[in-house]
Amino acid sequence: MTTATPTRTPSSLPGRPRAAVDWRLRFAFLSLVWGFSFLLIKVGTQAYAPFQVTFGRLLFGTLVLAVAMAVKRERLPRGARTWGHLTVAALLLNALPFSLFAYAELTIPSTLAGICNATSPLWGMALSLVALSEDRPTRVRVAGLGLGFLGVLTVLGAWQGFSGLDARGTTMALLASLSYPVGWIYVRRTLAGTSTSHLSLTGAQLLLATAQLAFVTPLFTALPHSFPVLPLLAVVALGALGTGVAMLLQYGLVSEVGPTTAQMVTYFIPVIATAAGVVLLGESLAWSTPVGAAIVLAGAALTQARPRT
Repeated sequence: MTTATPTRTPSSLPGRPRAAVDWRLRFAFLSLVWGFSFLLIKVGTQAYAPFQVTFGRLLFGTLVLAVAMAVKRERLPRGARTWGHLTVAALLLNALPFSLFAYAELTIPSTLAGICNATSPLWGMALSLVALSEDRPTRVRVAGLGLGFLGVLTVLGAWQGFSGLDARGTTMALLASLSYPVGWIYVRRTLAGTSTSHLSLTGAQLLLATAQLAFVTPLFTALPHSFPVLPLLAVVALGALGTGVAMLLQYGLVSEVGPTTAQMVTYFIPVIATAAGVVLLGESLAWSTPVGAAIVLAGAALTQARPRT
């Protein structure tokens, strides 16, 4: 549910002002916001087409980033090459995965979508072994990769022939989670080391993703005849909080505590998404779902392990 996170100097170092709100509280709020995003997608798609939900999400998220850039007097990036790379990043990190999750939740529970999102570190580990020569595998990380995908099979009920599973929706959710690490690797190869601020790059990326959906949405959907309040509020919250504010929080956390700690939010998202789906939407929960999710998270944690130096 994120854009690529940059490496920044923690704010605890001399010369950096301390944040007004403790980073643990912001971390908890970010976990809640992203965890509830799957519930908001489900509510939004009850009245609006998936592309419309995604367009609204990106539009309101972009408005939040635009306000933040105006307050900090940030300018959009310059250079055709940078904008070209950001166009690809916008597709891989925003437009495509957001749309896939919205379409997936037409036929699968929000709980399953949230758990599928947790497979991103597993895909990232597998892809980095091929695409990033400096990211060397270790026995622990390879074992984590295998354990994680074993957890995926457990969630999907492989031992019973995937009975009752909507293959199309689940495939879309898994492809959405795969799109994130593909985008991260692309950004790392093309935009790493740029002098432009992360806020400016993220704002431009969301702007481009919004433009992509503004082009695609009218081609595949018709204007709604009505605008039910609850689904509309869900889309607004999904964009303003789950995309705009969430990205600002993530940016601040990475700056203060580093990317490794900030990325641990990934492990809380499926837990919150599952709880929200069961309690608020009344979605059913088989024993294999929480057990498999725990295995997925354990495997994902192992894939992020780094050898001691």
